[in-house]
Amino acid sequence: MKRVAVLGGGITGVTTAYALVQRGVDVTLIERHRYAAMETSYANGGQLSASHAEVWNHKATILNALKWMARRDAPLLLHPWPSWHKLSWFAEFLAAMPDYERNTIATARMAIAAREHLFAWAAQENIDFDHRRAGILHVYRDQRGFERAAGVSRLLAQGGLQRRTVTPQEMRAIEPALAGDFYGGYFTDSDSTGDIHKFTAGLADACARRGVACRYGTQVKALAREQGKLRVSMDDDSTVFDAVVICAGTASRAMAAMLGEHVNVYPVKGYSITVQLDDAASREAAPKVSLLDDATKLVSSRLGVDRLRVAGTVEFNGVNHDIRADRIRPLLQWVEQCFPGVNTRKVIPWAGLRPMLPAMLPKVGPGKAPGVYYNTGHGHLGWTLAAATAEMVATMVSKAVAASSSATNR
Repeated sequence: MKRVAVLGGGITGVTTAYALVQRGVDVTLIERHRYAAMETSYANGGQLSASHAEVWNHKATILNALKWMARRDAPLLLHPWPSWHKLSWFAEFLAAMPDYERNTIATARMAIAAREHLFAWAAQENIDFDHRRAGILHVYRDQRGFERAAGVSRLLAQGGLQRRTVTPQEMRAIEPALAGDFYGGYFTDSDSTGDIHKFTAGLADACARRGVACRYGTQVKALAREQGKLRVSMDDDSTVFDAVVICAGTASRAMAAMLGEHVNVYPVKGYSITVQLDDAASREAAPKVSLLDDATKLVSSRLGVDRLRVAGTVEFNGVNHDIRADRIRPLLQWVEQCFPGVNTRKVIPWAGLRPMLPAMLPKVGPGKAPGVYYNTGHGHLGWTLAAATAEMVATMVSKAVAASSSATNR
């Protein structure tokens, strides 16, 4: 049997390993941390949100970035000091702006396709990940934002997703706990939420039960082509595989460079807080429906009975894992303003680096070198898209492995 290495144990790597082992492939999952899902797949916003499929390659993103550069607590913070990586990324980002509509539609289609696989895998492996099918409510504080969202809804509809407009009164009926003044909103009842870390850890356990060799705490030091195969050099070992799938998040760029390829993933930092709802009054005052506040660029998800996750903000600051108080503060203030009855005494802050490609679409499929495949660059939608892209790349790899085996046996 041909051997395939999956590099990276976050949501994309674990779903890829699972999709491959289901196809009878001999899989080794290599992850530098001691457990699966310890970086960007640890504490994200929790939304499985096809309704958030709009790519960012739009003039509104550029204008906001320029407008907010002087604000340390801005929803989108672009640090002014340049680097070649940042400059090259933004050049490609601007070049992709003409594809804004097409890429948004394509992302919506992938997000819808991902649901079927993710839900089926969770049921098949009996994974409890605090899944809640209560829809996602997008809220808008002014007419301008609300009307721009109407254009986004038309693009999402072309991708197969329906979301409906709701008045402020209807918003209150959907989520009675929400406080504040809003112009209107959009509601997508087919969207849902869940704990990405619990799902990924559960699926990683399922991978191990099904025969995946999970090598945790193992750092990939080098990748090289060798006599038609791929050599993966690790901390204390060097192993030859018939194929590798790079699912390494922000580390994918460096791994691709080892093979002479350019995969321009940039680490876009996001923050989250997990509010522990320890008392009955807080549990009652916290939202049960997932929200996306367009003005603040924040999302919220209820995870189980006693947790509220609030996440968002965008920070272009290179590889930087610092959790800054001035970036966490707006998330906490949002909870206090929108859900004043929630006790915010116990809050856990977190920051993660989203692996983002300039065109805002993940790189899924073969690289330039034979036997090299990618499933990376999902940006802020890794949780939403991973099951679909894992199926896509697993189909490609398993077919290639089967064809290679047939040729060898002739």
